[in-house]
Amino acid sequence: MVSLSVEQASIRVSLLSFQQYMHALLRQQQQLSMAHLDYACDWLKRLYQCGYWRKVDQYLVPAIRRATPHADGLLEELGKLNHAALESVNLVQLRTMAAIDSAERLGSQVEQLGAAIDSFCAALMARLEMEERELFALARRVIAGDAWFAIAYQFLAHDARVAENRHNKARVLPFVQSAVVSHASVPAHAPAVAANCAAAAGTPGQHHHVA
Repeated sequence: MVSLSVEQASIRVSLLSFQQYMHALLRQQQQLSMAHLDYACDWLKRLYQCGYWRKVDQYLVPAIRRATPHADGLLEELGKLNHAALESVNLVQLRTMAAIDSAERLGSQVEQLGAAIDSFCAALMARLEMEERELFALARRVIAGDAWFAIAYQFLAHDARVAENRHNKARVLPFVQSAVVSHASVPAHAPAVAANCAAAAGTPGQHHHVA
């Protein structure tokens, strides 16, 4: 469970760093441009997709499903939180598409974008908390000792792949090292955490620069 706890903490830092960065950025803007929407949509999708590469989803949940038929209710609740985060991503994406169609600056939607980002982060934070409080406890009860050895091996192989990807091609997410956010507001280990997330999900392409 130590490996899972480290992963959960890493995701928390990435979410909080992104949230802090975007709010600091939006506070400086009198108008919301297409670039802001495109940037936010891009990174919301990347952070959301990181969830599918987590050890919890790839290895722990399948092991729980094999061990007990009584996990469906909890997994459904976790899925609802995941869906709530996805709705926030879709909302920003729809606003981006509307901006492309109208070719207008969306000066009145700074608050809406900030609210969508907050909803996204809140949903994923709530999912992390429920996993730690209920899913991990269920796993301890229903997964047999021999199965834990197999899971531990999967965790080690997963970490090795992430380390290799990070070494070969991963980059630090841009919002963890920015002049917009003071060093005091971003945890000192945020760059490494964000790099872990990017390495697991694949390397982003060209990053949008939002002035």
